[in-house]
Amino acid sequence: MDKQHKASIDGDQWAQCVRDHGWLWDAAVGEASATLVLAHGAGAAMDSDWMNDMAGRLAGLGVNVLRFEFAYMAQRRVDGVKRPPNPAAKLLDCWREVFAVVRRHVDGVLAVGGKSMGGQMASLLADELGADALVCLGYPFYAVGKPQKPRVEHLALLQTRTLIVQGERDALGNRDAVGAYSLSPSISVVWMAAGDHDLKPLKSSGFTHSGHLASAAHKVAEFLRG
Repeated sequence: MDKQHKASIDGDQWAQCVRDHGWLWDAAVGEASATLVLAHGAGAAMDSDWMNDMAGRLAGLGVNVLRFEFAYMAQRRVDGVKRPPNPAAKLLDCWREVFAVVRRHVDGVLAVGGKSMGGQMASLLADELGADALVCLGYPFYAVGKPQKPRVEHLALLQTRTLIVQGERDALGNRDAVGAYSLSPSISVVWMAAGDHDLKPLKSSGFTHSGHLASAAHKVAEFLRG
């Protein structure tokens, strides 16, 4: 692998930085091909079962994964009170702050992305940040029941190399609806057969949730190595 593509960190200083910020760090098994900053969705924390599973799978495939929490979710961890996401401007500022810190400590390919809302916010900033790649897992193309009001205007202009992994029956972006949108040529969409917003397939499909998550992780790892 070309040296410029290797992901490396500055050791003890980085470990202390992760602890100070309350982040989660899953170091790649073996030589890392890339580092992915992975944000959580609107309703589940950075250490939800889904996020833990995906981060572990990606680390096992040679991708460093850094997870953080937006302010509203971090506050829930303190007081246990559920609250809606912060306004978009605050979510975006949080992304900017996290990326700036990570960039100072991590060399090599640095990607941004997330589950649902976390990926959506990353997509709004990927070009601005100069990220090497963008990964969205279950993208919220529209609010539930409102495919006629898509959130895709910026996706038509996106320049960052992007991978979206989407369930075919995702209530926030099913295959039929998304197929009608004009997306940037920099975006590749991988469809999980009969999958929902969490990539969980219908039992009748013959696929399993674990299998879809494994497939998604392999697709992301291959994409980031690309």
